[in-house]
Amino acid sequence: MKANIPDTSQKRIVIIGAGFGGLKLCRELADTDYQLVLIDKCNYHQFQPLFYQVATAGLEPSAISFPLRKAFQGKTNIHIRLGEVTAVNTREHYISTSIGQINFDFLVLAIGTDTNFFGNQRIMAQAMPMKSVSEALSIRNRILENYEQALCTTDKDEQQALMNIVVVGGGPTGVEVSGTLAEMKKHILPKDYPELDFNFMQVSLVEASPKLLSAMSAEASEKAKNYLEKLNVNVLTNKGVKDYDGNVVTLSDGSVLKSKTLIWAAGVIGNKLEGIASDVLLPNNRIKVDPYNKVQGSDSIFAIGDIAFMTNELYPKGHPQMAQPAIQQASLLAKNFKRMLRNQPLTPFHYKDKGSLATIGRNKAVADLPFIKFQGFVAWLVWMFVHLMSIVGIKNRLLIFINWAWNYVTYDQSLRLIIRPKKEK
Repeated sequence: MKANIPDTSQKRIVIIGAGFGGLKLCRELADTDYQLVLIDKCNYHQFQPLFYQVATAGLEPSAISFPLRKAFQGKTNIHIRLGEVTAVNTREHYISTSIGQINFDFLVLAIGTDTNFFGNQRIMAQAMPMKSVSEALSIRNRILENYEQALCTTDKDEQQALMNIVVVGGGPTGVEVSGTLAEMKKHILPKDYPELDFNFMQVSLVEASPKLLSAMSAEASEKAKNYLEKLNVNVLTNKGVKDYDGNVVTLSDGSVLKSKTLIWAAGVIGNKLEGIASDVLLPNNRIKVDPYNKVQGSDSIFAIGDIAFMTNELYPKGHPQMAQPAIQQASLLAKNFKRMLRNQPLTPFHYKDKGSLATIGRNKAVADLPFIKFQGFVAWLVWMFVHLMSIVGIKNRLLIFINWAWNYVTYDQSLRLIIRPKKEK
């Protein structure tokens, strides 16, 4: 079965994934003489850096999501399809999807990554990942449901396990969600649940390496740890998670933490597609590409963003798996596709590091910019500005700004709703 996409005289570029890279590429090619087919499992773009704010009731899911069709209204050369890609036929130039077969002249893999549980099936079954809006919403539900249950038990050990939250992974996501949860413990949850003793609640952040924010400077790492400890977060470095049964977290040194909520932000692994040659795949499923983002050994298949593994003298282990490399690779690839139309030589990719930011809580953030490193209130303002300007859609920016302003003035969040899909009979 073939998907219902009109055949034209235009060369067809199929883009799999509407994340930062896929969306940027499609937008920059929207007015060219290519037919573009954008495929994703969702009909919206998700702003991943703010998933943790959905998980902690700071933002509603729609505030960080943008409808794909709205982004391309009036663009007759763009065809958006919802579906799941199952395989790539590199020889005959088509992909197999849940909506049928789609032929391509060029294929761009912008399929991103998923949560890496490092083969631990027990942890995979019990822990809560945060790689999508729906997963962030599930975390919000779990946290609020646990506090509702804590009100209904007289067993202090059970109550503490329901109130405790363990976050695994000391990268930006883990640091940011831990700081936000600590502030909720201080300013918000005691007002909602006055019958509970929040001296029982412990937010723990577990990181297997010696420092937090390992991709940032030593100053940023140390300051982030200092901020978290001032917020009474139990920061545990040089400790991995060995097991989790839904009630007890067992660490690599044999110590345990009691918690019914384990948020997993400890690593990522590339999404894998059948048909991609094994010799271009790394163990973490990243795909080897050349300086033009072409998949090694192919002239018609490209990979960008987190899934792409491109090395050079500055980045022997590949570019960081963040939004900026994906956006910059997409922008250059769009220019190279335009060069192809004019039979011009392609331009190789060179990453421009614009720096890293992480927020730990109210007025607390760390910033490593190419020309300066700083922390505190100014870094927090910069973090807010950068993230606000990166959101797709003016309405979304306005909604987020209003929510942030309200939270700042009132020390409160108004989105603490348990929203569950209706169970089928």
